Amino acid sequence: MMMMMKMQKATIATTKIIGSSTRGVDTITARSSSSMRGAIKGQQRWYDQRSSSSRKSSVSFKTRSASRRSPVVHATADDGYKVAVLGAAGGIGQSLSLLLKMNPMISDLALYDVGEIVKGVAVDLSHCNTASTVNGYCGNEELGQALKGCDLVIIPAGVPRKPGMTRDDLFSINAGIVRDLTQGVADHCPNAVVAIISNPVNSTVPIACEVMKKSGTFDKRKILGVTTLDIVRSDEFVSTLKGLDVNDVDVPVIGGHAGITILPLLSQTFPQTSFSKKETEDLTVRIQNAGTEVVEAKAGGGSATLSMAYAAARMGEAILRGLSGESDVYECSYVSSDIVPDMPYFATKCKFGKDGIEEVMPIGDITAYEQEWLDKLKPELKAQIDKGIAFVADAP
Repeated sequence: MMMMMKMQKATIATTKIIGSSTRGVDTITARSSSSMRGAIKGQQRWYDQRSSSSRKSSVSFKTRSASRRSPVVHATADDGYKVAVLGAAGGIGQSLSLLLKMNPMISDLALYDVGEIVKGVAVDLSHCNTASTVNGYCGNEELGQALKGCDLVIIPAGVPRKPGMTRDDLFSINAGIVRDLTQGVADHCPNAVVAIISNPVNSTVPIACEVMKKSGTFDKRKILGVTTLDIVRSDEFVSTLKGLDVNDVDVPVIGGHAGITILPLLSQTFPQTSFSKKETEDLTVRIQNAGTEVVEAKAGGGSATLSMAYAAARMGEAILRGLSGESDVYECSYVSSDIVPDMPYFATKCKFGKDGIEEVMPIGDITAYEQEWLDKLKPELKAQIDKGIAFVADAP
């Protein structure tokens, strides 16, 4: 059945790339239903204003967009995206779902978890006057329905870190959860982009990829580990230390997403910023241990849930902007790549497009101090990668 739609011009933010070339972003047209309520339009205007002041992305590690972003496309039931959150009733999942409910590119938000409370979370969120519909799904028998037709699947499922827990402790529980949920993706929405939050990300992303390979549905452009929180923290810590506008700061973070495998490239900070030797050392170690900082501060009451939800919502938005055809959408992500020899998975800046990860960017020039850390992290990261691969390969 055809619906009569009216066309609205989306707000345009012209993007300029600082460097050897300058590119404009074409005007695009966003559709909104003629029956859309005034409250929804107000929310969308708020989101446009927020989007116009959110963090910039760069074409390479040494260049940076001079303006925020292209227009936000407002979803309707016909042209919006379906996004599923697997593990939606947890500390990260609930906050993330709220932030996604506010994203006007999403028309259908599917919340999944193993406990019945997820359906209450969905009802709660459904009372928010934004454009997307929300539905809750519980248990293995409803996983397929949650995933059917998804464009993006975000997985925060699993146990959070607690004081004294090692990566092995997390792995023993979360590895099987990610394996089973990824099998669900392979069975019900194999073309969706999958963004994995469940720790240890250095191992769970290889697990997801191996599951998709076994199912014959692997596409390395569509599976990634969400390392955005490392960039969010780096930007915040640097802007505070140097008295910079946090909206202008961008610090690339490469490697992995745990301890010493996290490597902030402070030498590539935008805008160009100088750091003393002590500042560089202190910032690097703080960024690497920031998750522990939160776990200890919560004194056994949880891990980094709010900041992780914020970072994941930012990543989700970047992925959807790429799928919509917007150009010059970049975020650091932990992906399958050959950027670093003998490292089948590595976090670096990626360009997002209509098929997911369109391009994996090179590391660029780094300092001797950063090279030392890179050499140090590689054996640790490789061991965690191999552990994830073996988990699937050795399964009965």
